[in-house]
Amino acid sequence: MKLIIQIPCYNEEKTLLSVLEELPTQIDWVDEIETMIIDDGSSDKTIEVATKFGVDYIVKHIGNKGLGNSFKSGVHKALLEGADILVNTDWDNQYPSKFIPDLIKPILEGKADFVMWNRQTKKISHFSFLKKFFQWLGSAMVRYLSGTNIPDSVSGFRAYSKEALLKLNVTSDFSYAVDTLIQAGRKRIKIVDVDITTNKPTRPSRLFKNMWHHMYKTTQIMIRVYAMYNPMRIFFALGTPFLVLGLLGLSRFMYFYMMNPVDTGKIQSLVISGVFLMIAIQFYALGIIWDLIAKNRRLIEDDLYLTKKQYYEKNKWY
Repeated sequence: MKLIIQIPCYNEEKTLLSVLEELPTQIDWVDEIETMIIDDGSSDKTIEVATKFGVDYIVKHIGNKGLGNSFKSGVHKALLEGADILVNTDWDNQYPSKFIPDLIKPILEGKADFVMWNRQTKKISHFSFLKKFFQWLGSAMVRYLSGTNIPDSVSGFRAYSKEALLKLNVTSDFSYAVDTLIQAGRKRIKIVDVDITTNKPTRPSRLFKNMWHHMYKTTQIMIRVYAMYNPMRIFFALGTPFLVLGLLGLSRFMYFYMMNPVDTGKIQSLVISGVFLMIAIQFYALGIIWDLIAKNRRLIEDDLYLTKKQYYEKNKWY
């Protein structure tokens, strides 16, 4: 059983060493533990710190590609190196690495393929009331969209089995967190969460400018990924209000027409209703078309899963 612990980095020379020093070197039922950093175009001494510490693998990006692409690069490298489990942790030491054995335990026991760390945001003292509220609201939305019961959807402290890594495909440059969670839920990958405490932040996040920017980008990802797997629900939800308005206007016209057939003063109701009904029909038609595309996407992803499985088995670097 081989475990690779990856740390995406961007100018983290000040905090990286403290993260690396806390990583476990021995875990029950794990034969090999290796470390990897994904340097996302750092301009400081991040690579020097990692090299001096003796990190097993360093994946370097030329220029800043974003956290989503960093995660994708790490997954690719981990599978090439024959990882059975991949743990992703952050560079700012927010996640206590001593809990990695607890994080991977459900995978080792065969109870899950994807394990998430629950920060228990209600108990985090340095989170404001507003941030706690939006964390709860965002996680509730992700639970609905993904069909899971994960309480902390944007936690970056995660463990993936090899099977989960082969089935998941990162589609966002900004972040992999919500992207992979919604995909995992829709693909019926078994997900569990583990309650773990958190360290205080060592610096502000470089992933987003502020809370509102994070919410905006995350909401975009949520809608986009959900639409890839459930387009009919979205388009039918958009079209139904227009259908209702169209039917109400049509009913109004029919009522007055039946009361007085020679009165043409209500013809505007018929015209407006026709416009609303045409919009509704267009949304429904788009929903059917995108649903067919989504079904083709699932077939393509099944084929991609088999292709990746064969590729990584054939090209293992050991």
